[in-house]
Amino acid sequence: MNLIQLLINGISYSQTQNGAYALILSEIEGERKLPIVIGTNEAQSIAIAIEKEIKPPRPLTHDLFKNFCIRFDIKIKQVIIHKLVDGVFYSSVICERDGIEEIIDSRSSDAIALAIRFEAPIYTYENILEKAGVVIQVETEIDEKSLLKELFSEQNSEITNSDLKEKSIKELEDLLKHAVQNENYESAAKIRDEISNR
Repeated sequence: MNLIQLLINGISYSQTQNGAYALILSEIEGERKLPIVIGTNEAQSIAIAIEKEIKPPRPLTHDLFKNFCIRFDIKIKQVIIHKLVDGVFYSSVICERDGIEEIIDSRSSDAIALAIRFEAPIYTYENILEKAGVVIQVETEIDEKSLLKELFSEQNSEITNSDLKEKSIKELEDLLKHAVQNENYESAAKIRDEISNR
């Protein structure tokens, strides 16, 4: 069976499950989208991998796995979403070390979080797109700033936009560093936006 390459198209709240998100993948050549329900932690990990400017002070689980792979010279070549059973997607991570290829079973959300970090392509098969693919209009491509704000909105921030406008660039940079160290990513996104706007 031929592999069909997928791109990450967006993340939104799941309409079917509370506290979950829908990761939307789209085929490169075609209009079909593949929605995959993922948890909040996985959505945050994927969002942080997409957003290059915000780095957590300590490695997240997927960052730790990447560091481990780099240390032991393991490359992630690709991710394949290969099976769909009762609404659950099954994926494989294709790794290589010393010219030997290994296939590791994975949850799709974890596999995709790793694929982003390794800049590895994501694939699926035609039969899965036939079964679960839908043609939908995604309003926008991934908007990294609003995505981060949405994903981390439960972390209430005391910083308002008017507060930020009164700060100098140096003060904003100090605030950004402090917000990232405290893993307050909503505040970090606001501060980064204010610095960018100036």
